[in-house]
Amino acid sequence: MGGLVPAAALIEVTKQFPGAVAALDRISLSVLEGEMLVLLGTSGSGKTTALKTINRLVRADRGQVTVLGRDVESWDPIVLRRSIGYVIQEAGLLPHLTVAENVGIVPRLLGWDPSRRQARTRALLELVGLDPDRFAAALPRQLSGGERQRAGLARALAADPPLLLMDEPFGALDPLTRRRLQDEFKALQQRLGKTVVLVTHDVPEALRLGDRVAVMHAGRVVQEGPAAEIRAQPQAGFVRDFLAAALP
Repeated sequence: MGGLVPAAALIEVTKQFPGAVAALDRISLSVLEGEMLVLLGTSGSGKTTALKTINRLVRADRGQVTVLGRDVESWDPIVLRRSIGYVIQEAGLLPHLTVAENVGIVPRLLGWDPSRRQARTRALLELVGLDPDRFAAALPRQLSGGERQRAGLARALAADPPLLLMDEPFGALDPLTRRRLQDEFKALQQRLGKTVVLVTHDVPEALRLGDRVAVMHAGRVVQEGPAAEIRAQPQAGFVRDFLAAALP
């Protein structure tokens, strides 16, 4: 792991949407440089809301959110989002752009010259297992689900961001493709030393990928620790029941 200053942190963060119970209820979380933190929970637990406070897609009502040691409110939101890789379910590729154009979109917005963008795009497609000669000119609709997720990951890595946010990135894939991409992504993350916050409701995925896992329920973190500790010593009540329902 890197230094002691978290790559991202939520400190006593609360978020209340109109007409709803608190989506986040005084939660505190942090992820260190080079670490993968998984936010695990059922639908409505607050995990995606917590993730989105990091890139200011959601703004906290109370508490503090920091990225790279700076309060997110002090960042220009556009600069902040261009500094963070973001991967969602179904990849979120722009349908009218080719794979190469999708991957190169943030470097283009950052003003990279065309030759540098092209070289970076080819290198990233190779990195995620997509042959550039075959896939660069393809449109997203011509790709399988697994290929779209690979392209989405390449796009998120394009400008070499220090932090990746991933919201159910493998959730729409069939089980064999999902397992293969999970394993490939974990190896890639370790090789690149990327800091990752990943959201999932899939217990085996969380325990397989996370260096640390934060189990969320009703807007709170109810247990947090190394994946092996969560598996071996789930807290009585919600965490134990949730894991027991998901693990053989």
